[in-house]
Amino acid sequence: MKSLLSFTLLGLLLANGAASAQSFTLPLQLDYSLIKKLLVSQLYTGNEQSVKVWHDKHDCSHLTLSNPQIGGQDGQLRMQNHVAAQFGTEFGGQCVTVLKWIGELETFQQPTLSADGSVLNLPVTKVTAYDQQGRPLEIAKLQDLLRKVAEPKLASLAIDLKKSQADIEHTLGQYVSPAYAADIKPTVESLKFASATANDHNIAVSFSFDAPTKISLPSKATALTASEEKQSQQLWQQWHGFLTKTMEQASKDSDSKELRSSLKTILASSERAFHAGLQDHDANGEDPVRVFFTETWDNLSPVLRTLAKQLPEAQALQYLTFIAATDVMYELDAIGSPFGLSISSDGLRNLVRILIAGKQQTGDKSH
Repeated sequence: MKSLLSFTLLGLLLANGAASAQSFTLPLQLDYSLIKKLLVSQLYTGNEQSVKVWHDKHDCSHLTLSNPQIGGQDGQLRMQNHVAAQFGTEFGGQCVTVLKWIGELETFQQPTLSADGSVLNLPVTKVTAYDQQGRPLEIAKLQDLLRKVAEPKLASLAIDLKKSQADIEHTLGQYVSPAYAADIKPTVESLKFASATANDHNIAVSFSFDAPTKISLPSKATALTASEEKQSQQLWQQWHGFLTKTMEQASKDSDSKELRSSLKTILASSERAFHAGLQDHDANGEDPVRVFFTETWDNLSPVLRTLAKQLPEAQALQYLTFIAATDVMYELDAIGSPFGLSISSDGLRNLVRILIAGKQQTGDKSH
């Protein structure tokens, strides 16, 4: 989540032409697999994605939720949890079990924004427990306990942009030279949720934020010098290694020969686009970087989404994050075209120069 927001803002910092601050609204689809990862990291930190939401001082009585499953229904987030409850008493130094109950807890939660738009909350609107045969829970004491301890725990889950500001600034700082560091902070501080709506597949959110008051990069980036070209080759080797590993893994994850062939073709095309993009534009006016993205993404995105649905959660999350990050780039291109967005050869050359400068400054500090 933080990485997606960081690269969203980076796209505007790499844009050019704005003389004064302007407000932008950017839509983003938060897939439920991404939401689940957030929930697990905040709450389900026990073994096999579990959380003990209540226990007595002797731990003779306790209530545990585990294996959360998340989807959407009727405009709300629908969560299902496995529930294990035990009631007992301490007697002679031993716990004597009085009741054990295993079942499922179903909650509906409505995405809700704080007054200042900085926090996305998920308050519970409905909670129902069922036994293993699907029958509604009829144990009054357990029903009360679920309302008192489980419901508030689930309702406490939130995405707080203020808590993420430092991390977002840090991520942006790795891609923006110190000369532009002053532009980052006001942009990050202006970031807030504008809307949030749950549907069957994801939570559709929109973020609003202000563009930097000054953007210093030129609209036309010249071809790299011989020295820059040499350093860019080192960057490409790092990127190429990452892309190769990602696509090789995707090939292994899929049984489709067509997908494996397509991924190899895309990897080869990315290398050609990278090297061509570092040079001047083609004589016919086509931008090799833009052509690469527009010709591949529309075909690759649905394939990766289908593949993600067939994979275990951890593997699927990698593809969904990649898809979301690339979707952000396209949204930025749509809202920022007057400013010359970085899905272009100019943007690639600007980014390469920033990364080269960053490596040089890091190297200087190390000596």
